[in-house]
Parts: sequence; C-alpha cells; structure tokens
Amino acid sequence: MRILLVEDDPDLGPALAKALRGENCAVDLAANGVDAGHLGDTEAYDAAVLDLGLPGRDGVTILRDWRAAGRDLPVLILTARDGWSDKVAGFKAGADDFMTKPFRVEELVMRLRALVRRAAGHGATRLECGPLAFETQTGQFELDGLPVKLTALEWRVLSALMLSKDAVIERLALMERVYEGDADVDSNSLEVIVGRLRKKIGSSLIDTVRGRGYRLATPTPR
Repeated sequence: MRILLVEDDPDLGPALAKALRGENCAVDLAANGVDAGHLGDTEAYDAAVLDLGLPGRDGVTILRDWRAAGRDLPVLILTARDGWSDKVAGFKAGADDFMTKPFRVEELVMRLRALVRRAAGHGATRLECGPLAFETQTGQFELDGLPVKLTALEWRVLSALMLSKDAVIERLALMERVYEGDADVDSNSLEVIVGRLRKKIGSSLIDTVRGRGYRLATPTPR
C-alpha cells in the first residue's frame, strides 16, 4: 500500500510517515500544497492523507483539482479543523473520510485499509484465494490457517495482488504501488520479491503473465 501523506507540521509529518512505514506502507511525504498537488497528479497511490491548512495551496483546492482531473484515489482528510463547515467543504470537494487531530495512528491505519479495500471493490474484510487468506483490517496473511511472516516489500506486493485477485497487474503498476518515489530500485527487485513469496505461499498461486506482469490466481478445483 503506497500512501501520499500531506502534512506540513515538521514534527507530525515525519513521525506519522515512520508509523505508517511500520505498518508496511510505502509513504511519500509532502510538506506543502504545491508538492502535494504535483505528486497526486504524477504518481500512483493507493490512498492519500491530506491536511487542509497547507502553505502554497490549501487541501480543499488540491482535492477539488484532483477530482476535476479524474483522479479517484481514496482521500482521508486529517486536520485540526473540526468545524462542521470544514467537514462539509472537504466532503463536497471529494473526500472519502475525515479525521480530526489529535488522533490514534491505529485508527488512521484501519481507516486507510478500509478505504483501499473498498476502492478495490471488496465489501468483506477477509479476502481468500485458495489456502491463502488476508485479514485486511489487521494486515495479517494466513496460509492454511497459519500466519505468514512477510517483509514490508513482500506484504505490499502480496496485498496488491490479493486486492486484485485473478486480474493481471502490470509490472510497472505493481512497482509503483510497492516503492516510495525516491527509492533506488534494482530492475530485478520485483522478480526477487515474487520469488520469495512463492517460497512462502506456494509457487502455484502467483502466475507470471509474460510481457505484462503478475496475477494471484484462484486455484482450479480438481
């Protein structure tokens, strides 16, 4: 899960980015409205956490411009403004959720996971693919009922594949959802991650679609 975090507080922004990375998220942090608007226009994200009071451009204007341009990524507004008029303005601009400061990181993470799950078209919180199960609200994967231990990169790849089960995810699109914007990525790194996942969950679940990308395929009943 790759998140655009837009927060101008010099203490809260980096601390929240660190906390989200601790939950296996890839995070790009923007500290002003100009950078936030540019990143949202040019990069691929699963969701955005957007402050309202920002230098350069305010959050409502950024969000309104994203929606006018057809950008449909889920957006959670996180702000110290708790007035009803601020909430109305945010939702009218196209926000999907709204949280006020102070807040609990655990709740923020669960709300983001719910937004990403619903954006992928899933109502149920538990997703299954043969012997593999994904509890989306806790982020836990299970294989035959037993927990699967994954690195952050493995988790990002497998969660992206699970949310798009039986559909091919293009190689570039998958990499964009796994790595942060400033990451120095080796050209073979995705193949290495997929190889490690196959060792952990079985080689038959992840298909390589030559020339395109990867697919988490529902096993065919025998």
